[in-house]
Amino acid sequence: MSGQDPESTRDAAWVAVETPLALPALRDFCADVERLFRINPYLEFQAWQRGAADSCHARFRNLSNQQDVVLDLRIERASPDAFSVVYADGIKARTRFVLEATAAGSRLTITDEYSRLPDAERAQRIAEVDKSLNAWGWALHEYLRHERRWGGFAPWRWYMRRLWLPMTPRSRRITYMLVLLSAAELVLVLLGALIYWIEFAH
Repeated sequence: MSGQDPESTRDAAWVAVETPLALPALRDFCADVERLFRINPYLEFQAWQRGAADSCHARFRNLSNQQDVVLDLRIERASPDAFSVVYADGIKARTRFVLEATAAGSRLTITDEYSRLPDAERAQRIAEVDKSLNAWGWALHEYLRHERRWGGFAPWRWYMRRLWLPMTPRSRRITYMLVLLSAAELVLVLLGALIYWIEFAH
């Protein structure tokens, strides 16, 4: 699912995400760049502020390398199926997104490029390399799989976009565990009611 970029094996890493969405639906999904980044399970956002002309300011903690990051970025769109997020500073130069149709749906390829800095400086700042790319790809795959299944259900869309996306990764894990515990408690209550009905109702 991931590896080095075939165009630049020294300066880039990539992940290819297979999705069940048709290409037009994937285009619509990727139009919201903030959502793409918030799905990354290793980025703990403090702010995402939109500016003019496809520019943004972001503050977050990257849990994959324990770095606090402050970035100014801009979005460059090469075509309806290819765009880049270009960073004003930092070790990473840009993140490229390429969309394509497949027999099963579509594919989203994400490439992190590190070609901005000379080799010597890049080696000194190796701790800043983003290690979350593979996990981001898997998180997008799962999100889009659920989007394909439940995206037409209004309560699900409201929960995911208004509650789940703004949560920190830790809050999402806690919420998931609480949902599992609540479901288990409900099963136990129903089982107890069934036993009572079998034992005493007859």
